[in-house]
Amino acid sequence: MTSKEQSESAVLLISCPDRKGIDAAVTRFIAENDGNIIHLDQHVDFERNWFFMRIEWELEGFAIPRERIGDRFRPIAEKFQMEWNLRFSSQVPRMAVFVSRLPHCLYDVLARWKSGEWKVEIPLIISNHPDLEAVARSFGVPFHVFEITPENKESQERKQLELLRRAEVDFIVLARYMQILSPVLVDAYPNRIINIHHSFLPAF
Repeated sequence: MTSKEQSESAVLLISCPDRKGIDAAVTRFIAENDGNIIHLDQHVDFERNWFFMRIEWELEGFAIPRERIGDRFRPIAEKFQMEWNLRFSSQVPRMAVFVSRLPHCLYDVLARWKSGEWKVEIPLIISNHPDLEAVARSFGVPFHVFEITPENKESQERKQLELLRRAEVDFIVLARYMQILSPVLVDAYPNRIINIHHSFLPAF
């Protein structure tokens, strides 16, 4: 591992109405403060006219102390009506995984986590079936079953939500979870639920 890979970085997630000048304003903020950008992804949802960006830069040599970056960036965020989140590479997010019966996505997620490719903690796996408990156990991850029926869906999701809160989960990955989430969960984790499929992982 090189020193560049080891150095701490800042990660900024942005979403806002699309308009000219957003990417220029964000990259200028970093460049003018001696930041070195190491990753940048952006996307526009043309149907919603909504802009998304994930940008990461090294903190070594950056002119603004990490505890003041948010305050210094806030005027730009307000100008463009941004929803934004600033994190640092030293902060390891906690990810819950939701599964049903098919194992291939779960194996892929757990293998990437175990190998260190994904820098996350996985405090728990939630399922509506017991089928994949042995897989979770083989990776040392607690497995929780909440059987879902049309009659108990809302009450079970409230129990799931309480479990997620106790585990201090930052975001959720649906790894072939064959249920449609209700607003109970979606509203509790806005823009923090990723639905993956067997063929690809989304960029955002």
